[in-house]
Amino acid sequence: MWVFNSVLDKLFDVIFLPFRNMSPWVGMVLISLLTSFLMLFIFRHTSNQAGIKKAKNLIKAHLLELRLFPDDMRVQFRAQGRILLANLKYVGHNSKPMLVMIVPVLLILIQLNIWFGARSLKPGESVLLKVKLSGDRFPSEVVVNVEPPPQIEIETPPLRIEDEAEIDWRVKGKETGLGRLTLAVEGETIVKDVAVGTKPLSKISTLKVGRNVLDQVFNPGERPLPSGSIVRSVELRYPEARMDLFGRRIHWLVVYFVLSIIFGFAFKGIFKVEI
Repeated sequence: MWVFNSVLDKLFDVIFLPFRNMSPWVGMVLISLLTSFLMLFIFRHTSNQAGIKKAKNLIKAHLLELRLFPDDMRVQFRAQGRILLANLKYVGHNSKPMLVMIVPVLLILIQLNIWFGARSLKPGESVLLKVKLSGDRFPSEVVVNVEPPPQIEIETPPLRIEDEAEIDWRVKGKETGLGRLTLAVEGETIVKDVAVGTKPLSKISTLKVGRNVLDQVFNPGERPLPSGSIVRSVELRYPEARMDLFGRRIHWLVVYFVLSIIFGFAFKGIFKVEI
């Protein structure tokens, strides 16, 4: 799984490389445009284009029938039934391409969350570092030493939460740059990426997970923990990132879907796609 994640990671690195020092909006517009192209390509080659066109024409015809014969109840009921039937056929023709598109869209969203979901720490800004233990180990029984990089400093002693099998620290941004925090857990060495004051468009991994396949799928930002590790996950709770639009802060997911839909409809004629 890590090899697959690494390939996708490198692909998005290449896509966003020219835009790292620009506004995140530039990268978002680009990836939304590329997504719309991919979705139009998939839709064209997996959908029944003739069936979609026929269903849309039937809906238009029966809607016109409703307007032309407003006083004829027999015509009204018949037209409404046929509109419902044509809508069901339209939905059926669209179901196959939608199912095909779920997988690539999900993988794209997971990667985009690394780039747009969180922002790096600012110097002087504090967040939580959370280490969750695996198995039935109790935090009070586990010796953990934290060696911070120059980019951050540890502000508090460890807080051990027995019920959650969790050990927490408060850490503070110190110097601008990328670094690696090292955890020594009963002879095991674990490394977690740290980012402070990085470029406007940066890759931020909040969570380092174990070898569970689903955990790796949804958290591909860092190499997973070793098999049999005493640690289940290491999380650095970076602040949530938002897209700034005329003073309003919007979640990146909303922006991504709106732009992708707009580009999809704008370019469907060029791809000769009936939606």
